[in-house]
Amino acid sequence: MRADSPHVLDRYVLARTAALVDDVTRALDVYDVAGACERVRDHAEALTNWYVRRSRDRFWAGDPDAIDTLHTVLEVTSRVAAPLLPLTMERVWQGLTGGRSVHLTDWPGRHELPHDAELVAAMDRVRQVASSALSLRKARGLRVRLPLARLTVAAADVAALEPFADILRDEVNVKDVVLTTDVGEHGRFDVAVNARACGPRLGGDTQKVIRAVKAGEWTRNDKGTITAGGIELLDGEFTEKLVASDPGSTAALPGFTGLVVLDTVVTPELAAEGTARDVVRVVQQARRDAGFDVSDRIALTLDGPAAVLDAVRAHEAFVAGEVLATEVRYAAIPDPTLAGQVSTPDGTGTAVRTLVTKS
Repeated sequence: MRADSPHVLDRYVLARTAALVDDVTRALDVYDVAGACERVRDHAEALTNWYVRRSRDRFWAGDPDAIDTLHTVLEVTSRVAAPLLPLTMERVWQGLTGGRSVHLTDWPGRHELPHDAELVAAMDRVRQVASSALSLRKARGLRVRLPLARLTVAAADVAALEPFADILRDEVNVKDVVLTTDVGEHGRFDVAVNARACGPRLGGDTQKVIRAVKAGEWTRNDKGTITAGGIELLDGEFTEKLVASDPGSTAALPGFTGLVVLDTVVTPELAAEGTARDVVRVVQQARRDAGFDVSDRIALTLDGPAAVLDAVRAHEAFVAGEVLATEVRYAAIPDPTLAGQVSTPDGTGTAVRTLVTKS
């Protein structure tokens, strides 16, 4: 086992796994099987759809820190999840260790992995911001390969996101990330009191609360509920909604704790770069279809509409680097089976033909 990698993603997943051990131990100590299962499910989501996905380049490069960290996390996770998924975790653990049985090993100790609650909270917040921004992209029909100019995050806790701005920039595919505490510049949150729900509990104070909310005299507390007129409203006794300055490009963060604003204006330069990224996808598929290893260098020939080829020429260094091409040629390719679909800079779709050969 290794738990000493300095890379921020490795430190995050190790600390998150340490928290998983703590949480599942507490849950199973009081026979809260459902809570333990939920915690494992949440951890698996972060591990596969964040850590592994964002570390793919490091795995392909054979980075020992990434490989050792993943091995450690999977081994510990297998032991933690073994009571809940006995057969699956047995197979996983045996494949990792070659040992006899995960059910004959010791339960993970609290100090096997480093704890870092601050890093885990900050990175999970980054994941929330990225998810909200990507939802905006999807709603506007803006594919992820198309770069955009700017993502703005407005929330009280944006200072915690500053060390991870590059991760956000790459994940959302934007040129710039702006962090601000001024939520009011981009929208506001409105609260409505559910009188039917809170009436039986508050009685005559219900109208006091309603008047305070209408006057804007309410605050959010650490529990995610609100206090109005000096009275705390419980879950279900109020509803919140986002009133955005630009609803089409603004989304609320979970718990209405902030806003994300995506600049959805696509310039010709951004559109051309998006086309070049689409070509990268087509070439990578051609590499796989040809049975090439991920480390094989290739000679690449492209054939397609002038707008597509011009976009590639403008970003040739990027395309060549992504697909490991030692040379890029532009020439006719007669075989129609080599075609793949890309988006042209004007937003329409077209076919581009690619020919890859080992360099």
